[in-house]
Amino acid sequence: MQSSFRPPPPHPATIEGPSGPLEARVEDPAPGVVPVAVGVVCHPHPLYGGTMQNKVVHTLARAMQELDVPTVRFNFRGVGGSAGTYDGGAGELDDALAACAWARRRWNCEALWLAGFSFGSAVALQAAQSVAPRALVTVAPPVGRIIVAPVPRPACPWLVVQGDRDELVDVTQVRRWVGDYSPPPQCVVLEGAEHFFHGRLGDLRAAVLEFLSGELA
Repeated sequence: MQSSFRPPPPHPATIEGPSGPLEARVEDPAPGVVPVAVGVVCHPHPLYGGTMQNKVVHTLARAMQELDVPTVRFNFRGVGGSAGTYDGGAGELDDALAACAWARRRWNCEALWLAGFSFGSAVALQAAQSVAPRALVTVAPPVGRIIVAPVPRPACPWLVVQGDRDELVDVTQVRRWVGDYSPPPQCVVLEGAEHFFHGRLGDLRAAVLEFLSGELA
């Protein structure tokens, strides 16, 4: 873990989404350098205060940046400066697909790291079916709440991070869900961590860094 890492400044960006412009922030730790991958991070539920400024979203992006990967955080339709209104997940999936395509064009890089937290992890998992990311990270996937039907396993390396004190997502259900896949995704359960990982963001970041570092090796 690079304790001396200084995060790059966030730069505002606008992504042309299917229902209008999407507000975004770009953070590039090595401007002018062709990256090994580009990262896109999806935020939690728009109807419950979820935005691209969420601390878990920041943490996921930060882990990618520490590995010299530029990142895109964006607001789903109807959130912040993004046009449109909440669309029950279907439109938000389209927003994520637009963000992935934009990131690949922006850096002329096909290799994509896709991540999401809570609602955003459900969207990222669906998006992975068509964008074929190099790596997928789903944090506190809402199994039994939003993820209620079987979703095909993405072909890429996949990390699931879950807190065992999560008050919204049942860790037992997540463990069972993970075990139903063949091969199962890598699963890290953080003891004592609740849904928003208060006081545990460093542990979350370390788990994601270790996983993504392995994908680079």
